[in-house]
Amino acid sequence: MEPIDLGLLILRVVVGVTMFAHGGQKAWGWWQGPGYATWSKAIEGMGFRPANLFAPLSVAAELSGGFLVLGILTPLFATLVVGQAIVIIGKVHLAKGFWNKDSGYEFPLTLLGGAAAILLIGPGLISLDGLIGFSLPAEARAALFALAVFGGLATLGLPKLTAREQQTAPQGR
Repeated sequence: MEPIDLGLLILRVVVGVTMFAHGGQKAWGWWQGPGYATWSKAIEGMGFRPANLFAPLSVAAELSGGFLVLGILTPLFATLVVGQAIVIIGKVHLAKGFWNKDSGYEFPLTLLGGAAAILLIGPGLISLDGLIGFSLPAEARAALFALAVFGGLATLGLPKLTAREQQTAPQGR
């Protein structure tokens, strides 16, 4: 066992468990989380419409951290976590500054960095991907990273587009 493989295992477990736990809070109300109905309302309040599309997508992206722990289909699930972290930072934490004590972006940025490293490096040999021999070339992993960044940034723009459409829509009588 190489030290890099052990390091990647530790990184996958920490990032994966943390993201899965946040998803569990939103999906099932675990660990004093909001639960799905409240999370759905929060998503709508953030301007993501339809909420019945964006709430399950956000929950699924966070729950996908569980697959990072296992190291199965790692590029796919790391891509989801990177995109979700970008949305979390941009929509909730960026305006509050850097420090976590102020609900800033320090903590989600750390998760973003960990997920990006996992995506770009790979899961390591101590993973189910390593066990079955699944890997993607570096160029494909870089393309998935670019897709995650683009997807996260595009998602951040959706509430503004939705608000603009609502302002220009004809009013009912």
